[in-house]
Amino acid sequence: MGYPVLVLWVAVLAVLAFLLGGVNPATLVARARGADLRASGSGNPGATNAGRVLGRKWGALVLVLDVAKAYVPTWLILSAIGTAAALVVGLAVVLGHVFSPFLRGRGGKGVACAIGAILAVEPVVGLAALAVFAAVLPLVRVVGEASVVATSVLLVLGVLGAVGVLPVVGTWTGLWLVVVALVVLWRHRRNVRRWWGRLRG
Repeated sequence: MGYPVLVLWVAVLAVLAFLLGGVNPATLVARARGADLRASGSGNPGATNAGRVLGRKWGALVLVLDVAKAYVPTWLILSAIGTAAALVVGLAVVLGHVFSPFLRGRGGKGVACAIGAILAVEPVVGLAALAVFAAVLPLVRVVGEASVVATSVLLVLGVLGAVGVLPVVGTWTGLWLVVVALVVLWRHRRNVRRWWGRLRG
């Protein structure tokens, strides 16, 4: 396969991944249960709000589906084409989830999708982020704030990889981690301000 054809295929895959990311499991599960997440709880179409409105088992189901919809395509492309294509597809899924074309650009916050994509590309980094989240959550007792801390760790690891301090991550994967982390942090900007206020206080 020539380089121009490969680029075209990756572009097509990125579009498909974006559309896949835009399919929001929380919204679909809530509708099946007769609820509207946009008008309930925090109003966010994500696993945390699904658990709050529908119950923990439904929130857990949404969480698994969000992780899987990023992990599976990213891992498949990684295995079939390579890392560069997988990074593009993984980011596209996250962007589709956050800026869902099926929800008028207002999707979820992207944490579960980001973790799914990262677990496919750099499982050790993904597991490290999950460990940080699990350690911080009992301390702050707010899922959003624990997500901000874990995502901030991802941002730091990405920067270290991008500048060559963390060779196991690699430059391009490090830059990818930085972009993914910034997208998630932007979506959590209210929690970022709350967390920063806690630190200053």
